[in-house]
Amino acid sequence: MKIITAIIRESRLDQVREALIDAEIERITVTRVSGHGQQMEPAIHRGKKVVPNLMPKVRIDIGVNEDFVKITCDAIIKAARSAKGGKIGDGKIFITNLEECIRIRTGETGGEAI
Repeated sequence: MKIITAIIRESRLDQVREALIDAEIERITVTRVSGHGQQMEPAIHRGKKVVPNLMPKVRIDIGVNEDFVKITCDAIIKAARSAKGGKIGDGKIFITNLEECIRIRTGETGGEAI
């Protein structure tokens, strides 16, 4: 089992959700977050170094079984990437091991709970 965490542009959320649903990934958690990476470099304004503001982003967390890792990542990449090969700020995907998952309602564990 894996947790897939994607940080994407807010404007791409609907496209990513639709791509995930088309890939039969329907259980997701979405959180509004702020941050910056390469697209936000410090600038010099009137002789002073100005640190840019944090950019609004969306964090998507998805618990998947091993068989769905590539399918999920491909759907996110296809929907979140900007036209013409992508742009700085399109986002990142992190894949981490998921030790255990328990469905509270039924007590199911492991892959069945996902």
